[in-house]
Amino acid sequence: MKSKLSNLLHKTPLALLAASAIVMTGCESLDFTPADQMSGQTFWRTEEHARQAAIGMYAAMKAPWCFGMEFTFDMCSDIADGSSPWADISRGSSFSSASSGVQNHWQYLYELVHRSNTVIRNVAGMPISAETIDRVTGEAKFLRAMAYFRMLNCWGGVPYYDESCDINEEFASLNSPRCSEEELRKHIIDDLTEAIEKLPVNWEATDLGRATKGAAYALRGKVYLFNREWTKAIADFEEIVYDRSNTYGYALHEDYNELFRLYNGKHSAEMIFSIQSLDGNTAGYALDIVSYFGNKSTMRLIAGNAIVPSTTLVDMYENLDGSPFNWDDRFEGFNEGDSQLRRKYMCVAIDQASTKVTSTLEADTTAVMDAYRQRDPRLCLNVITPYSHYLGTDAGSNPMDKQFVLADPTQGGAPMEAMAFIRNSEGWNSYFWRKWIPTGNLDGYWGEYNRTPYEFPLIRLADVILMLAEAYNENGETEKAIQEVNKIRARVGMPGLGSGAAWLAVGSKDEMAERIRHERACELAGEGQRHWDLRRWGLLEESVKDARDIFGDLMYTRSYQPRHEVWPIPLVELDRNRNLTQNQGW
Repeated sequence: MKSKLSNLLHKTPLALLAASAIVMTGCESLDFTPADQMSGQTFWRTEEHARQAAIGMYAAMKAPWCFGMEFTFDMCSDIADGSSPWADISRGSSFSSASSGVQNHWQYLYELVHRSNTVIRNVAGMPISAETIDRVTGEAKFLRAMAYFRMLNCWGGVPYYDESCDINEEFASLNSPRCSEEELRKHIIDDLTEAIEKLPVNWEATDLGRATKGAAYALRGKVYLFNREWTKAIADFEEIVYDRSNTYGYALHEDYNELFRLYNGKHSAEMIFSIQSLDGNTAGYALDIVSYFGNKSTMRLIAGNAIVPSTTLVDMYENLDGSPFNWDDRFEGFNEGDSQLRRKYMCVAIDQASTKVTSTLEADTTAVMDAYRQRDPRLCLNVITPYSHYLGTDAGSNPMDKQFVLADPTQGGAPMEAMAFIRNSEGWNSYFWRKWIPTGNLDGYWGEYNRTPYEFPLIRLADVILMLAEAYNENGETEKAIQEVNKIRARVGMPGLGSGAAWLAVGSKDEMAERIRHERACELAGEGQRHWDLRRWGLLEESVKDARDIFGDLMYTRSYQPRHEVWPIPLVELDRNRNLTQNQGW
């Protein structure tokens, strides 16, 4: 069953959804034209009006350039490679204040801020119940904090506008200077503290996706964590992990694979704040994940593979016994060998019609498959690995079994997505995502490749548990940190840290920090967390390496400059607001 939130998102006119009557072309722009549908005489009168105004905020939050493409940020890190939408940022060489992604993210985040401000300002005087006013205000402050926290991580201090700024009256004079990082962080914490006071622990099932008290605790804890305020972060994370003051009901989803395949109204108690994607056909609301993560056999996707798992990510996953994986243990001389040697170990020949393997040549395909499937189970749940199968679709979008083969083009044909094998549209010999990618057509529920109908987490319990482990470790409580990380490992059947074998021992705080970083990469792959983690850990520079395929061949180059640690203020915003100053180095 679709939630009322999703239904209203698609039945409510755009002008009404806006609530603040702002167009999506730019929040700080001077060319904003206020709509005339939103007067105090016709709106801001009833409980339903308050609800519709709240939905306008979520519509802004879910927009692709706001938080609706969160998963794509992995391509700005070492665990994914890609060509869109952050190519200039991820590759570094053409990253500038004129980058479209920089400009779009800025504008859409401010769109969310201004919608939230409009709700906060107007709902306070509505002739409705105090409970509704509190809840809607709490939602608005949570979403405003979420937007400003992202801006803080992207640009540092930015112009701060609260509910005293009426966009309908001041759209032509939004020229505030940048506040400091400390000032902005205080505003964020203040908003989240008030949101915690006003938001409910739970909503009715029909309102899944709306911000809750637990989500506000989790986000505030994350703000503290990023600012290295360990004890405050611990207090907020423990509140929801251990139900300190309320019964939140969060729990790790038993099946890691199913967690990323929740559709048609299914929900998990692991989701603390998530985007509700409903209906994979022509109605409802669904994120466009497949256009970026899907392969050309996924609903006959025209392009696909804009973002693929990196070899760095795949090589991170441990053996089943928890020991580090090493290719040389599987194939002699693999690590130092050249592309030709690796192809000898891994490539087969297929027929010209792309229907079958005609020869395994010198490859032992069972040994190749074992090199992946005898590892941490999350590897093969997150990634389509060589010689494994994937249920894609044929030319008529009917379910059809596909296989990922590494074909030697000099010994036969090349993979064709309309037939039996998977093909990369970029021409790369890369891995493919399995996480988030629908299988077949979901028994007819899914028919539009750009509408992936899965619930997508912006905050989930496993992420919070790993952040709690990090805060514990940094606070000198490493044994507690081990216990938290082992919860995550136990779900997928991996042996716990400190459980006996020498390679599972944790000898120091620094070793535990490495373990936590590794666990976050393996657990949260494909969710957009890695880029922000690397930056806050001060590890962005050492993570920047050229993108290479399975055989070690170059796909494209990456570069790093110290100025990449903080994004440039968009050039167009500097032109619009002469009180803005640029970040160092840009």
